[in-house]
Amino acid sequence: MSDTHAQTVAFVREGMIDQQQPPTKEAGAVKWVRENLFPTWLNAILTILSLYVVWYVLSGVVPWLVSPTWGATSLGQCREILEGLGQSTEQACWGVIRDRWNQLLFGFYPSELYWRPTLALVVLLAGLAPVLFGNFPRWFLGFSLASPFLIFFLLWGGSIWLPVSVALGFVVGVVAFRALARVNQIVAVIAAVVLPILYWLFLAGPLAAAVTGLVPIGIAPVGSNEFGGFMLSIVIGVSAIVLSLPLGIMLALGRASNLFIVTKLSVAFIEIIRGVPLIVWLFTASLLLNYFLPPGTNFDLTLRVIIMVTLFSAAYIAEVVRGGLAAVPKGQYEGADSLGLSYWQSMQLIVLPQALKISIPGIVNTFIGLFKDTTLVVFIGLLDPLGLTNAIRASQEWNGIYWELYVFIGVLFFVACYSMGRYSLHLERKLQRENR
Repeated sequence: MSDTHAQTVAFVREGMIDQQQPPTKEAGAVKWVRENLFPTWLNAILTILSLYVVWYVLSGVVPWLVSPTWGATSLGQCREILEGLGQSTEQACWGVIRDRWNQLLFGFYPSELYWRPTLALVVLLAGLAPVLFGNFPRWFLGFSLASPFLIFFLLWGGSIWLPVSVALGFVVGVVAFRALARVNQIVAVIAAVVLPILYWLFLAGPLAAAVTGLVPIGIAPVGSNEFGGFMLSIVIGVSAIVLSLPLGIMLALGRASNLFIVTKLSVAFIEIIRGVPLIVWLFTASLLLNYFLPPGTNFDLTLRVIIMVTLFSAAYIAEVVRGGLAAVPKGQYEGADSLGLSYWQSMQLIVLPQALKISIPGIVNTFIGLFKDTTLVVFIGLLDPLGLTNAIRASQEWNGIYWELYVFIGVLFFVACYSMGRYSLHLERKLQRENR
């Protein structure tokens, strides 16, 4: 019996073998390189060619970038510094950035008032924080609602009662909507839009002037003609982004509505705005918009541009959101109806959250394109960063400078647009985790 058992059992383990390290080829950096760079002979050839192209590009760009010219005060001095070090005079002249960085960022804004746009940027980030990241006390939302008017006051200055009177227009809209919502939802929405517009056109200015005469409180005014640089791009871009999102959502709901007039008006607005290039609408804001205002009205050009860019962006946002609404399963609408929810309740609680989640990539993509398109304002006389490059190169000290200015401006726009893209990915991952 023991001989038979010895023949059928080849090995009996009597102890545990110590854990061994995996083979070098199957762990760490070597494994990653094998799997991602050299998995096949074709991929190996492409990897080697790619590395050569990267090396070739960097070997030409890095020496140009690494230039000891930050202390130069003119293009001629840059060349003198490079010649003194025995280096090529074709390297970058970074002295122009050190000399004109404030102009590229703030335009012709008074230097002694730089603290105001800087503080306005801090207020902007603080005001957006509860909206973008949540987890803030509810009372902080009041600061978020007040932040646009505080930013306007800091940037433009003047009487504090002007932004206060403008803010009262929104209060008029909210009061009108709540007063008429129980009677008729459509009438309430129309009143909430029309009454504030009429108030802003005819009452906001005189009211602010009257209160200013009684209680003159304010700071030194700064005209829009002194705005410029990256600050101007942020003012136009952020204002249009914040205002176009709710307007685009309302247009999307209007286009999907069963009401004939509302649908046709929404479709007409969207198609007309989208069918004309942005540069044409900017010329319209610059030249023609004043003809539609009451006689004697002097409407600020920057504000006109903000309004036109907002309307242009809202038309694209409306189509993105409409795609999200179409992607929501029909059962969600039917489920809201079965619960006895009204149209606005179902949209607010069930349909719109799902549609906006689906639309996040398209919305952020539209915002990024909008922010970059703010450079088009140079064609109507506003000095954005690209417009200021011409003014800087026209000076005797920096005549002949090109790439350094464009590289600096490109880095600024890349940081802003890349941040928006990363936030979009963060929001998508957050919503996916919450739905698990």
